Amino acid sequence: MPADSRLVYSTDAGRICPGCRQPMAQCTCGAPVRSGTPDGVVKVSREKQGRGGKTVTVVRGLGLSGDELTTLAKGLKAACGSGGTAKDGVVEIQGDHVEKVIACLQQRGRTVKRAGG
Repeated sequence: MPADSRLVYSTDAGRICPGCRQPMAQCTCGAPVRSGTPDGVVKVSREKQGRGGKTVTVVRGLGLSGDELTTLAKGLKAACGSGGTAKDGVVEIQGDHVEKVIACLQQRGRTVKRAGG
C-alpha cells in the first residue's frame, strides 16, 4: 500500500479510525469523528434517486453518532408517523416529511436549512 493512502473501511472490521487505524469499535486514540457540517447547520432534503421511486426525507449534518443519533431518529419518526433509519450520521425518514422534520428540529434548538429543490 502506498504511503499516502489510508484505509477507511474493511469488509472484516467495518469503519477504520483515521488516527489509530483500528476498527472504530476498538479505537483507542479518542480521535474526534468528523461529522456534521462546518457551519453547524442541519440540512434537510427530499430524495428519490436509487430508492425504486420511493421518496425519503434525509437529514444531514447533525453531528451526532451512536445512541444520540438513534434517539433523535426515533423521535423524528414518531413525529412524522413513519418509518426510517439512522446510519453513518444521516437520518432517513420514509416519505416526504421535510416541513415536519424542519419544525421538529427547530423546536429542539437546531439551526435548520432546507437543501435541494
